[in-house]
Amino acid sequence: MKYSEIRFKINPEGGEGEMLAALLAEIGYEGLVEENDTLTAYIDEHEYNEGLLKETLVLYGINLPFEKNTLQEQNWNEVWESQFQPVMISNLIYVRAPFHPPRPDLEYELIIEPRMSFGTAHHETTSLMLEYMLEFPLRNRSLLDMGCGTGILAIMAAKLGAAPIVAIDNDDWAVSNAKDNILMNNTPAINVQKGDAKTLSGLKPFDYILANINRNILLHDMKDYIRVLIPGGILLLSGFYSNDLLVIEQAASQLGLSKLSFKEKNNWVAAAFKNNP
Repeated sequence: MKYSEIRFKINPEGGEGEMLAALLAEIGYEGLVEENDTLTAYIDEHEYNEGLLKETLVLYGINLPFEKNTLQEQNWNEVWESQFQPVMISNLIYVRAPFHPPRPDLEYELIIEPRMSFGTAHHETTSLMLEYMLEFPLRNRSLLDMGCGTGILAIMAAKLGAAPIVAIDNDDWAVSNAKDNILMNNTPAINVQKGDAKTLSGLKPFDYILANINRNILLHDMKDYIRVLIPGGILLLSGFYSNDLLVIEQAASQLGLSKLSFKEKNNWVAAAFKNNP
C-alpha cells in the first residue's frame, strides 16, 4: 500500500500546527506529527485529494506551503530504524524500539514501534506527560488515555499499576499500533477503542484522564472529559504551547477544575488539574 506524505511549513510559535492538524484529521489524514517548523501528515495514496485539501485550507484561511511525497508502507520502519533513538525520562523510564538493545538495569522499559502513530517520547509533550505520571499514585486507579497514539502513556500507566485502563484514538493506524505495542509490553489488560470525546458517555468515571492532543481539541472536548472524571480526579493535559496555558486554565476553571501545577519544555507545556468536588 502506498501513502502520500504531506509536509507543511508552519510557524511553531503561532499555533498554526494545532489548527491544521485538527483540520487534516477531519478529512482523513493520519499519523500527524508536528516537529519544529514542519507538520507532517499521511493518507492512503488512493484517498489523497489535492482539490479537497486546498479547498479546506482556503475555507479556513490557511495559506501555508506544502509538498507531497509518495511512500511505500514498508519504508516506514526503515526510516524509524535509522532515525529513532532510545529516550531516557527522569533516569527511570527507557523508551526504545524493538530493534534497540534492552536496559534491564532501569526501572521502567517501554518498547514502542511507532509506525504512523504519534507518541515515542521524542516529542516534548509525551516526555512531559511521562514525567508527570511518575508523580501521581496510579496504582489501582482507573485511567483514561485520550488520543492514545502509540499507546505509550497507557502502557506506562499499566506498568505503574493503574487499572482498569481505557485508551482511545480516532485514528485507525493509532488503534492498531497501540494494540500491538500493548502486547509487546505485556500489558494486555488495556482496553483500546477507536473513538473520540463523543464515545465517552457510556464509560464509568475515571480517577485519572490523560489527554496529549492539541489546544483546540482540548478546549472543545474538555467538558466531555469532566463528565467521566470522578470528583477529586486528576486531568493531565498536554499538546499545547506555553502561551496557550492561560486559555487552557480559564477553560478548566469554568468547568470547576483547579490547576495543580504545570511543566514546560522547549515552549511546550503539560498541566495537571483537579476536579473539585
